[in-house]
Order: sequence, then structure tokens, then C-alpha cells
Amino acid sequence: MRIVARRVQGYAHDVELDGSHDLRIDEPAAAGGTDSGPRPTELLGASLAGCIAITVEMYAGRKGWDVGAVEVDVEVGYEGPVPTSFEVGLKLPPELDAEQRRRLLVVAAKCPVHKVLAGEAHVSVVERLESA
Repeated sequence: MRIVARRVQGYAHDVELDGSHDLRIDEPAAAGGTDSGPRPTELLGASLAGCIAITVEMYAGRKGWDVGAVEVDVEVGYEGPVPTSFEVGLKLPPELDAEQRRRLLVVAAKCPVHKVLAGEAHVSVVERLESA
């Protein structure tokens, strides 16, 4: 998958995800942006919330457990502009028993975005030259 960010104006960038989805990222006005989209670091929290919700729902579906509309909230802690913590709240239906709840909490911590944030991915930055 290839993701490309292209500057629109100021800090605002349109991001294209493999040609199938587009979104805009920006910085808040207090940081010199126009607040025309979420900050990139906010997308980390959004990605974590969405990934955990989907992972929990997929696991529950395979087990035949009805979890209804799972709700995940993420509190992102910052030191300056850098996220330093992600506190995740997972709201599950009261009908689940204690073992089901325990298993879903374990599975939630195994979602792909959680693994990346826990340092299980390698990131390298290289210069790409314009092709003729």
C-alpha cells in the first residue's frame, strides 16, 4: 500500500491512500495551521480506536459472541506536540461473562495499530527522487 501526502496550503496536506481513500491533515491554528483536518498525531489515536474496535468485533464474531456496537475511546497524552501515552477505554455489553470480557481485553491489545505503537514496526525515511 502506498500513501502520499501533498501540500495544499500552509501545513494542510491532502493524503491519498493507495488511490482508494482521501483525507486532509493539518495543524490547529495555534500551531500555525488552518485546522482544516486532524493533526497527524490525532490520527494515531483515531487509528488505534478504530483498529481495536474492529479487532474486538472480528474476534467476537468468530466466537459467536454478540458484542453489539462496541465503543472504544482513546485519551492521548502529549508532551508538547508528541504523544506520550494512549489510554484506551473499551465499552462492552453487560451480557458478556467475565471470561469473555477478559479475552476481549487481551485481543484488543493485539490489534495491528497497538503493535505498531508498542514499537513492533520498523520505520525508515529515504529520499525519493523524481522519476522522468
